[in-house]
Amino acid sequence: MKKIFFLFLYLVFFASYAQVTVVQLENGKIQGYADSSTRSIRIFKGIPFATPPVGDLRWKAPQPVKNWQGIKQCNQFAASPMQNKPQPFYCWSEEFIAQPEPLSEDCLYLNVWTTAKSEGQKQPVFVWIYGGGLSSGSANCAIYDGEEMAKKGVVFVSINYRVGVFGFMAHPELTREASYQASGNYGFLDQLAALKWIQKNIAAFGGDPNNVTIAGQSAGAFSVTALIASPLAKGLFHKAIAQSGGLLSNMLVQGLPEAEGQGVAFMKRANATSLAALRKMPAPELQQISNDQQLGRFGTTLDGYVLPLNLMEHFKRGLQNQTPILTGWVTGDGSFLGNVEMTVDDYKKEVEAKYGSNAKAYLKIFPASTTAEVKAVKQKVTLLNFAGLPAHLLASFNAMATYLYQFGHVPPDKQGFPNYGAFHTSEVPFALHTLHKWDRPWQKLDRELENVISSYWVNFAKTCNPNGKSLPEWKPYDKHQGNIMLLEDAVQLKPAFMKRELDFLEMN
Repeated sequence: MKKIFFLFLYLVFFASYAQVTVVQLENGKIQGYADSSTRSIRIFKGIPFATPPVGDLRWKAPQPVKNWQGIKQCNQFAASPMQNKPQPFYCWSEEFIAQPEPLSEDCLYLNVWTTAKSEGQKQPVFVWIYGGGLSSGSANCAIYDGEEMAKKGVVFVSINYRVGVFGFMAHPELTREASYQASGNYGFLDQLAALKWIQKNIAAFGGDPNNVTIAGQSAGAFSVTALIASPLAKGLFHKAIAQSGGLLSNMLVQGLPEAEGQGVAFMKRANATSLAALRKMPAPELQQISNDQQLGRFGTTLDGYVLPLNLMEHFKRGLQNQTPILTGWVTGDGSFLGNVEMTVDDYKKEVEAKYGSNAKAYLKIFPASTTAEVKAVKQKVTLLNFAGLPAHLLASFNAMATYLYQFGHVPPDKQGFPNYGAFHTSEVPFALHTLHKWDRPWQKLDRELENVISSYWVNFAKTCNPNGKSLPEWKPYDKHQGNIMLLEDAVQLKPAFMKRELDFLEMN
């Protein structure tokens, strides 16, 4: 009798567990799983948000998901987008790298973590967009895990999008066949498709479609800026977080004619005579061809459809999607792009050639009297041009509150691993509360900083304001006060921080 009773309890538990992890979506039912420790978080991985962009759909805007019968099991990550085989390099250990297998063009899937038990809870939605130079990356990186952010009261969503030649190649044939008469930017169209999917389906996970925050780092920040700029993204999000980068730096940005020319060169390099022939070629072969350095990197296209033809003018006129913004950079953002060794004399000659009559003012703001100082100041200028100035400009053109930060905390040393300081991407595990996914000997100070930064991010997602109980006050940024929050061993607001440098670079 006792065995029957326990069997009954087990069946009741299993039935209730299955019920809470089964969700009805627009296209059919899916089943996820509960976290292994508290079983309070529902996790769904590998949810399709678009039809696989393969065959004739290669280099086309993402198409809607087709309905399915039965219950689709969504308990593991989908394939990473087609790219070179991911592997650790430089400062980026395996925690920061996409899973090396599988790689596939069939990659348009997203993942959800939620503590909400019903639609009525309407938790804020936090959408993470990965970096990788628009040529690599995946939502399945360890440091993008969403459990801890879900515990803080947001529905955490991470999305995949096409990268490299598959995500950003333009070509005259592609432009002619598209109803909108443009090409390229397929990765951004994937992101838009994911946001549209969220609008239709996130309520089923207890998320609020009217409170969506998009967030990303590096190329993810470029993507966030693209979505802020794009008229196609209107109404699809309500707050934005851009970490270390932005399209207003003009990196990886070109006009449609230039982008189409790059596509023509690629087709020639592939020995293909038509788009149809190019679509029949195996994806790994195309990926290998795209590595030809003479072709350049595939990136953002100012196509007049996804993005305006004149990005800066678009922002100056206030035509972007006006939204509260949280943005900033890491002190190591200037070093990962390469270190240039230069003598003091050569540095001064370079400045004079570039800035002419303003060279004296430049050298006063960015002085250097030794080769070591030249290296440091050039890294600083690189940092500001890559991430500082884009953040400053985003704030300048934004009609809503914008919060700026600088992250400068150096993670503790790991035995046998070089010390790269506060390197590009090192702030992400602090912001997403995933230090436990990064193999370092973390100390109390690290954990405290992680809680402060992730709380700022979650508060912003919830209320448009990062401030909260027991947190140092973070005031909005404006060009006159220049308030920037220093996220370092000591968290403090610094008025007029980098003001002279940013003002000069904006005017020159």
